[in-house]
Amino acid sequence: MHRRLQELTAPLDRLLRDTTGYWYHNCSRRCLTFSDVAPRGLGPGERRSWLILQRSVEGHFLHPVGLELLLDHRSRDPRRWALRQLWYNGQYFASAPELAGRYERGELALARPPSPELLFSTYVHGAKVCEPQGRRYRLQGNLLEYGGWRLALRLRSTAGLQLFDLRFNGERLAHELSVQEAVAFYGGHSPAAMQTKYIDAAWGMGTLAHELAPGVDCPETATYLDAHHLYDAAGPVRYRRALCLFELPTGVPLRRHFDSDFRGGYRFYGGLEGQALLLRTTATVYNYDYLWDVLLYPNGVLEAKVHATGYVHATFYTPRGLHYGSRLHRDVLGNLHTHLLHYKVDLDVAGTHNSFETLDVRFENISNPWSAGERVVRPRLYRQPCRSERQAAFPVGTALPRYLLFSSPTQRNRWGHPRSYRIQYSSQAGRLLPRGWKEEKGVAWGRYHLAVTRHHEKEATSSSPYAQHDPWQPAVDFESFVRDDENIENQDLVAWVTVGFLHIPHAEDVPNTATPGNAVGFFLRPFNFFDEDPSMASLGPVIVRPRAPAFTHVDVQRWTPASPGPCVSAEPFHYNGTYWPD
Repeated sequence: MHRRLQELTAPLDRLLRDTTGYWYHNCSRRCLTFSDVAPRGLGPGERRSWLILQRSVEGHFLHPVGLELLLDHRSRDPRRWALRQLWYNGQYFASAPELAGRYERGELALARPPSPELLFSTYVHGAKVCEPQGRRYRLQGNLLEYGGWRLALRLRSTAGLQLFDLRFNGERLAHELSVQEAVAFYGGHSPAAMQTKYIDAAWGMGTLAHELAPGVDCPETATYLDAHHLYDAAGPVRYRRALCLFELPTGVPLRRHFDSDFRGGYRFYGGLEGQALLLRTTATVYNYDYLWDVLLYPNGVLEAKVHATGYVHATFYTPRGLHYGSRLHRDVLGNLHTHLLHYKVDLDVAGTHNSFETLDVRFENISNPWSAGERVVRPRLYRQPCRSERQAAFPVGTALPRYLLFSSPTQRNRWGHPRSYRIQYSSQAGRLLPRGWKEEKGVAWGRYHLAVTRHHEKEATSSSPYAQHDPWQPAVDFESFVRDDENIENQDLVAWVTVGFLHIPHAEDVPNTATPGNAVGFFLRPFNFFDEDPSMASLGPVIVRPRAPAFTHVDVQRWTPASPGPCVSAEPFHYNGTYWPD
């Protein structure tokens, strides 16, 4: 593409030099580059791609020059590739000579030349984490152990992070938790923007986990892991520092209570420091950077989430473009888009035979039993067992029940409840396209917040590397997973989880989209799986009991030594929970 564009854009050399200060043909330092968008056509078998010409500077995604090209690359002979259409500053042209001729004759509405402050795309530095008493986790090969957790991990070349055989306190909770797909579907006035529908596993998302930067991407104290891929190369390739592991102080106590005596003092204070082990990898898919995190908490909770950062996918600003995004700079339009991320969670909750139900609240209006003639409205638990796959498929655009429970039909905790785990969402996912519309068929999993199906080896993944270039006739038809409507009572179940958000770019996305507020994911939380909070076994709590009546002395009980080291205050632990008038 690069070599052919040098030839095909030769007639536009003067136009590009004059209006952008950059060019493509025989350039040296002030060169143009391009971003190509996908899918590459409007139907099966097509090979025509819209290319966005950009100034080849740092952060080139934010430097479009107002020219987009439709390259027909259907032929196996690149010499026969041709430009079929051009879009310049809001107008369409049939050929490069036509556009060049309009410019020479002074008949062209020109995009303004670049301003001196072109390089507005830069980075800043990050924060620090300390482990004053060393690491409290163990990694042997790809086997990870932390607290009660034990699991195996790997990076799949297409979709990325996969976890297997997830166990807590020796009991398996899930056979697999893995990323399946990430998509970003755009809108815009220019042809490239309206055509952009990125389906990222096709770009080798797992192989795009480039080296993590100590002190920025992960703390310097983190453990860094290499990955190996046999992908787009003659042999295995080593990707240095593709993953990292570190224990993270959450800054929020895992639990705490101040037990007031309501007379200016207290009976006791108890708290447990909040900590989690964080596993991270990244994927830089063209302009976007995804940070894929899994956090393991000491109370049997797992959190999976993804942060979006990097550069927005931008096109050249025209006034009509404001219907499809925001103006971010003089010549830059940030195009609106929807991110959806898809996970597979193959659960084994107290065994491989599980059932699925939802739990929520409904109101009941009853006669007040303790006041004749009055009525009371009270909330009551409403359970809805889902007996088939269609009953357990929840479309995007409808409200999800607030409790989504996977339970063992045969095992109960000490208090008589079915041992269960809950999926809890942190997401604002929306629809990508109307159901059944052309490319939407290739991302049919995006129709559902959650779909629960029976485990089948032939339904191992919800997407494929081929979805990007033929979404109209997808190699993996996710809808067929649900269409057969199999029974899911007392079966080996798989949860297919979709999370996402709408991103309307704004001025603060320049130079980069920041991570705060741009994270979505879900929790796996025990729900009557244990008899009590399993973190009660932790040796980390602090309990303070005052000596009445004066509260001048306290007894501090703890099971671990005070945290030494340069990153922790040298002041000894003290606590006074009383209050007195001035």
